[in-house]
Amino acid sequence: MTPTPSLAQSLWALFTSSLAISLVFAVIPFCRDVKVLASVMALAGLAMGCIDTVANMQLVRMYQKDSAVFLQVLHFFVGFGALLSPLIADPFLSEANCLPANSTANATSRSHLFHVSRVLGQHHVEAKPWSNQTFPGPPPKDGAGTRVSYAFWIMALINLPVPMAVLMLLSKERLLTCCPQRRPLLLSADELALETQPPEKEDPSSLPPKFQSHPGHEDLFSCCQRKNLRGAPYSFFAIHITAALVLFMTDGLTGAYSAFVYSYAVEKPLSVGHKVAGYLPSLFWGFITLGRLLSIPISSRMKPATMVFINVVGVVVTFLVLLIFSYNVVFLFVGTASLGLFLSSTFPSMLAYTEDSLQYKGCATTVLVTGAGVGEMVLQMLVGSIFQAQGSYSFLVCGVIFGCLAFTFYILLLFFHRMHPELPSVPTQDRSIGMENAESYQR
Repeated sequence: MTPTPSLAQSLWALFTSSLAISLVFAVIPFCRDVKVLASVMALAGLAMGCIDTVANMQLVRMYQKDSAVFLQVLHFFVGFGALLSPLIADPFLSEANCLPANSTANATSRSHLFHVSRVLGQHHVEAKPWSNQTFPGPPPKDGAGTRVSYAFWIMALINLPVPMAVLMLLSKERLLTCCPQRRPLLLSADELALETQPPEKEDPSSLPPKFQSHPGHEDLFSCCQRKNLRGAPYSFFAIHITAALVLFMTDGLTGAYSAFVYSYAVEKPLSVGHKVAGYLPSLFWGFITLGRLLSIPISSRMKPATMVFINVVGVVVTFLVLLIFSYNVVFLFVGTASLGLFLSSTFPSMLAYTEDSLQYKGCATTVLVTGAGVGEMVLQMLVGSIFQAQGSYSFLVCGVIFGCLAFTFYILLLFFHRMHPELPSVPTQDRSIGMENAESYQR
């Protein structure tokens, strides 16, 4: 079966992006200027965003109504990688002080630097200690910089099998120009029946004709084409926007909580020790990974809409409990674990629910990934500014406000879903073809 243009574009995007990430990790130790480092990290962010979008889009496109389980598996491995990478880098991190010997930094400033390093390393379970940050002065004499470079090079090598595997898949699908374009000599009986059977016609009365005739995932960039959106009802756009706003809040909360929970713990009134507070980001990301693992079997028995509702309500209730018992360290640890569980499956469940609501005719994957990424960036800056200006208590207040906003947007999403015209279900033949493509993709 000839691969679709969308599959070819997606595989080439995955190959280019995954190879770029390995190159970025290999180049980082050679960056001696902050502007160069910023440019390299921007390239890495662009590549990771491309992988995030393409991987989610292809899973939804191939499995459609059965994609919820596969999305949960995908995001479990994202969390597992976030847990594993700091463990790989940890043996190469120096315990020595990298500050110059004549530094006048006191204990308070060192504590602040320690926190800054944790904020910069928010997506990892354990952030680098402040002694590994680069400051003006003579370089360390114990080879600490070289040892840290090994961690980046090892991560680059570990990532190399990914572009190699994608390249092998490109070759198997006959998408490489250097490979002969051979077609199968014979089709199997099932494939021949699917090829010769005429497609079932859909009822044209549900939606405007122009909106029906252009399925959203027929091409990687089809959702950007104006002709595919012409004639769509207002609820079509409202579902995209409200779903993106829900993830704007929930993913923003994930980034903000992991970035500032350490600072909240060490400040008054809790005044937790630095070592104990350092376990909080690890606990948070650990339970996110655990929650994604548990969501794999749960998603096969529970509707995505129900899972999202439980997640959003759980986030609001957890922040309210943390706000009420803000002087209790035990509740902080329990609440951190609870937030990790509730936030873990929100993104894949919301993606599966939104795409199903639109009968896979929209461009929800691209819109939702963009909304989640923007929220993770904006809410961290906003929470950080409020935290610095108003104190530690504002951290939990922001959590309650953003959680309530996420719940409000989700109720609006349910409302617009009810208002959206009922689309004809995917024909049995089309779903069989989709599963046939998925099986050939896996082989």
